[in-house]
Amino acid sequence: MNVRAALVERQATDSENGAGLDSAWSAIRTGLRRDLGARLFDQWLKPARLGDYCPESQTLDLLVATDFSANFVSGQFGDRLRIAWRSAGVGVREVRVRRAPDAAGPRLLEIASLSEADSGVVAKMVVASNFQPRHRLDDFVVGDTNRLAWSAAQAMAGEAQPRFTPLFIHGGTGQGKTHLLHGIAAAFSAHSPTAPVLYMSAERFMMEFVNAMRANETMAFKARLRAARLLLIDDIQFIAGKGSTQEEFLHTINDLIDSGARIVVTADRAPQMLEAIDARILSRLAGGLVADIRAAGLDLRLAILQSKRALAGDKTVPDMVIDFLARSIRSNVRELEGAFNKLVAYGQLTGRAIDLDFAQQMLADAVRANARRITVDEIQKACAAHFKIDPAEMRSKRRARAVARPRQVAMYLAKKMTPRSLPEIGRIFGGRDHSTVIHAVRTIEALRETSPDMDADIRALQRQLEG
Repeated sequence: MNVRAALVERQATDSENGAGLDSAWSAIRTGLRRDLGARLFDQWLKPARLGDYCPESQTLDLLVATDFSANFVSGQFGDRLRIAWRSAGVGVREVRVRRAPDAAGPRLLEIASLSEADSGVVAKMVVASNFQPRHRLDDFVVGDTNRLAWSAAQAMAGEAQPRFTPLFIHGGTGQGKTHLLHGIAAAFSAHSPTAPVLYMSAERFMMEFVNAMRANETMAFKARLRAARLLLIDDIQFIAGKGSTQEEFLHTINDLIDSGARIVVTADRAPQMLEAIDARILSRLAGGLVADIRAAGLDLRLAILQSKRALAGDKTVPDMVIDFLARSIRSNVRELEGAFNKLVAYGQLTGRAIDLDFAQQMLADAVRANARRITVDEIQKACAAHFKIDPAEMRSKRRARAVARPRQVAMYLAKKMTPRSLPEIGRIFGGRDHSTVIHAVRTIEALRETSPDMDADIRALQRQLEG
């Protein structure tokens, strides 16, 4: 056979193979749509088209729009596709799912390939993502109690791939965990506007997963979560004891970590303190970076209120009121900000000046709820530890300066921070007369005016006792 004849025969064979593959693919698609359901098929397999075929290795390429789609289709449907093609009898033994080389915009093509209903879901996830842009990382007031969490949030939201994932942030209610989640989402979306970002509470995760199981749409649920390049889950403690939900959550974070996605999870406790949570989940969460947010101390509470006043551009709240709020509302940052907002709103509605009397009147209930009963015993122990003396010296008769001065400080703080009367305080300090307490209070007040070191000691002890 001459070269021309061989070429004509090869072209005819390729043509027959192509027609056979097209016909087989049409039949396979029909079967897959019937077996998987219209929605799942339309979302992931309908957009796929035939690519190159190698007769030597009997390998066929299926082309999809994005790398993510290729990974998902290969992982979820690879075996099914392989069996279907081998059964078709057209010489295909292996199926390789790849991103089409002519795919210009990977995320846009993937969205365009979805059904109308699903593209709406994905578009909402990519563009809206239900995070609140008003919570920005730049607006988060940083102090010693939250600096690590804020720094980790900055790294997680940055353009460079973070060195850790997941990020696990834990702390009490209202201390700023949710603010950081929304701030991360906003900052990440600013430099990667087409990257899918998904924020939800653990309770919402559980509810959507249960609904997906009931509607036989778990594959679509899985696909939606695994499409995220940034997944943020709030209050993970709420999936405690939910076996199937935890299993799905574990698979989700494993797949996302393997794909290079970023994950941020919050809880009210450290991972090792979470009860009824799968040990594999706890191991995964603890394997990234764990950052805590502790209760805000007095200095941070003051800084938060000053920041809110500056952002609002409202100079009608005087420093005296700011100080009153910071010292009175100690439970959490959210309640502190709420008290500030209430004062400003009431002042605007009533036309009254926001002075100390007005603040005390409007916030009386909140102040009572936050009032922690600091005891004289606590003050004595704190002062003894601060000045490095034996706590028993607070009640002793010794008058050495190294003992007398810390005792006077403790009496001063007992007068300022407890409702105890002067005679009661004197009795607690070793049966002393009330005049001794008065002398101690006046002495420390005078020293605070002239000695920066004494003033710093008093402030440090107040912060410790209050927070």
